[in-house]
Amino acid sequence: MSLPVAVFASGSGSNLQAILDHHATLDAPPWRVQLVISDQEDARALRRAHRSGIRSRFLPVAGRSSGDVAAETLDILSSADIGFIALAGYLRLIPADVVEAFRERMVNIHPALLPAFGGKGMYGMRVHEAVLASGARLTGPTVHFVDEEYDRGPIVAQWPVSVRAGDDPHALAARVLRVEHLLYPRVVDHLSRALARGRRPTPFSPPGTAFLAKSQAGADVARSISAGFTGD
Repeated sequence: MSLPVAVFASGSGSNLQAILDHHATLDAPPWRVQLVISDQEDARALRRAHRSGIRSRFLPVAGRSSGDVAAETLDILSSADIGFIALAGYLRLIPADVVEAFRERMVNIHPALLPAFGGKGMYGMRVHEAVLASGARLTGPTVHFVDEEYDRGPIVAQWPVSVRAGDDPHALAARVLRVEHLLYPRVVDHLSRALARGRRPTPFSPPGTAFLAKSQAGADVARSISAGFTGD
């Protein structure tokens, strides 16, 4: 029986789509995306779920107490028998009761090398602007377990990406996002397989360029990766 996975997203759901696309390439994976939740009623992620035949729910958060949100969230997750959660561009702090119920069974992807450039208010283009302003030479996505604070949970995987001379926030964001779409689905698969088999999830070590999907996005990123698994 497959492990039911929920994906939380506030926006377009491009990482959700990357997870779904990767899942479709796997041979009898022991997990599946069962539910998509968004705090935005018009989120494109919900439309992606509908097109894929996946149950979706709008979960209003604005103006509600954390306790009310936690109770409704847990009720929704329980009704779908969810065993693992992947946050994919979800911009709300997960209530503490939900974190506790899914300790080491919920991950998030952040578009910088945590612990740098993380925390409340650090999302989207703000992250890439801060990276460029700092003069940092490396950035890249981080996948981490979710705890009670923004971007502070234990790190599961990172993929460094070089900051190029002349980068602007949009160019940097696009290059990091291509890497996110390759890394995150594989981390979700890695962790979900462990949970489905009754094992404790462990950090994920990207195996190198050989694992890259044979797609234009994968080819573009492959050309930009050095022997140290660092995007250029």
